Amino acid sequence: MNNAAEKPVENHVFEADVARLLHLMVHSVYSDKDVFLRELISNAADACEKLRYEALSAPELISDDPTQRITLTLDADNNRLVVEDNGIGMSRDDMVEALGTIARSGTRAFMERVEAAKAGEGAQLIGQFGVGFYSAFMVADKVDVVSRHAGGAHAWLWSSDGKGSYTVSEADLADAPVRGTRITLHLMDDAKSYTSKWSVQKIVKDQSGHVPVPIDLIEKPGAEVERIGDGSALWTKSRNEITTEEYADFYRGLSGQYDEPALTVHFRAEGRHEYTGLAFVPESKPLDLFDPTGKGRMKLYVKRVFITDDAELLPRYLRFVCGLVDTADLPLNVSREMIQESAILAAIRKGLTNRVLTAIEKLQDSDKDTFAKLWDAFGSVLKEGIYGDFKRRAQLIALSRFRTTASDEATRSLADYVKGMKDAQAAIYYLAGDNLDRLKASPQLEGFRARGIEVLLLTDSVDSFWVTAAPDFEGKPFKSITQGAADLAQVPKADGETPPVPETAQVVSDFIAFAKSTLGDAVSDVRTSDRLTESAVCLVAPEQGYDRQLEKLLQGAGRLDATAKPILEINPGHGLITALASGGSDDFRADAVQLLLDQARVLDGDKPEDPRAFAERLSRLFERALKG
Repeated sequence: MNNAAEKPVENHVFEADVARLLHLMVHSVYSDKDVFLRELISNAADACEKLRYEALSAPELISDDPTQRITLTLDADNNRLVVEDNGIGMSRDDMVEALGTIARSGTRAFMERVEAAKAGEGAQLIGQFGVGFYSAFMVADKVDVVSRHAGGAHAWLWSSDGKGSYTVSEADLADAPVRGTRITLHLMDDAKSYTSKWSVQKIVKDQSGHVPVPIDLIEKPGAEVERIGDGSALWTKSRNEITTEEYADFYRGLSGQYDEPALTVHFRAEGRHEYTGLAFVPESKPLDLFDPTGKGRMKLYVKRVFITDDAELLPRYLRFVCGLVDTADLPLNVSREMIQESAILAAIRKGLTNRVLTAIEKLQDSDKDTFAKLWDAFGSVLKEGIYGDFKRRAQLIALSRFRTTASDEATRSLADYVKGMKDAQAAIYYLAGDNLDRLKASPQLEGFRARGIEVLLLTDSVDSFWVTAAPDFEGKPFKSITQGAADLAQVPKADGETPPVPETAQVVSDFIAFAKSTLGDAVSDVRTSDRLTESAVCLVAPEQGYDRQLEKLLQGAGRLDATAKPILEINPGHGLITALASGGSDDFRADAVQLLLDQARVLDGDKPEDPRAFAERLSRLFERALKG
């Protein structure tokens, strides 16, 4: 066999995103650089778990060394730290793909967040986008990776100084692990503390104490091996044996985030199906929370053997929950097809989902502040379940919180809303849009505000969909205030009076008929409004079909070829309307009517249909005004 010096060396340039990421790591803004070790240990544990799974169908892969472990070797004399595992290992192609590229969506968003992060905040971002390995360059000016895939005939050496390129060459088998991966960090001068036994032990205890693979420490090359992590599975212990700090440490290792879990759900289900569940609700949003290609964050184990993280153990609207399920009811060699069709997994999904939602429900009463933060972070995702999970719809609606016209920053439940409904009020009213301030200024709110009727202000995209799927809450239907008639005449105003419905003056009726004729097919109708008290005009959708916001969303998504013609409502008591109704030439009033329609569009968050025609009409109107 050729010696190492004679083996051909491949030179590669990092893809652009990796090069940019490495620059950020080398010139790190992070104040806590200890996170690199947690990331490397986590990757090593994943490699061991993957091997354990592969060995179920190919036991010869571990016949020579059946016990997985992670070994940390300190070398103070040469200022090096070595992280080694005897897991699945990497082939040459694995190395190029895993260490030379970032094949995951959202990388650019990650780096934008890193660049914007203040000192100390970056640690919360590293693990979330599969870039943990590169954190090694925060402390090392060169990194060598030697790896041999389990059962492979060759070993490979990857090496880089983190400055834009890397090399790959075949490694001598004599200098490589029998299987697995050895990462050698050539530490920077200011990172010598990572060759200190005391420092490394503390980092492992604080950040990786519950990795489900044993961790060994060698204080210097040739020294005895000391076990500093027993690889015990935290979830197999009873809850009263586990501290809050231990749960938090395990959560960080599992999620790749560095916040605290807002909620921990740990239980053992017994009966027809027996399994252990451990689930965490984060304090902060994962960066890929709304990534349509993102997977869930729940892992499936069978008898402590990692099987997959793609078993869909929770519905999509709980995708922010991370954790695991360990069961003995499935065979160790369970296939992906079997997982998707398994009645056992269906029962586990149901039980786990119920446990998580019940825990969130209890949080409403036990810790209102934590629940409020949880809802602020994940409410928009939970509401997806109202639309898609018929069986739990009532439970999710009762959990939901909303901004309303009766609250400022605080959110309210629908139970609170129903308690405050007016005697003559028959529906739960809502206004949907994409901007809270714009909703608060909407002219459609005026008549409701004058009567003290609370209106839900819905700003999440999913809101426009779930209100159509949920028929009612406690017998009260949901009704958009931008669709159909407002039916406010029978509700007293806030001062307690129920004013008679005034008859529309004939000149105003004539003006409305003129407006209808002038606008033609641009609108489906022009009529007087009982929802306007201050503004002159507004737009509403016809009674049948979609409300204004849902129509916009469907059209924007290409799901609606044409929108329904809106209704232009006119405030018959507004000074501008009475003035236009009382005089002026037909040309002048025709321009005014078109401008009123464009005004209503602008108030609705849209643009004038024809900006040039809008500008010309406005110019003509100014000219007439200036000529007196």
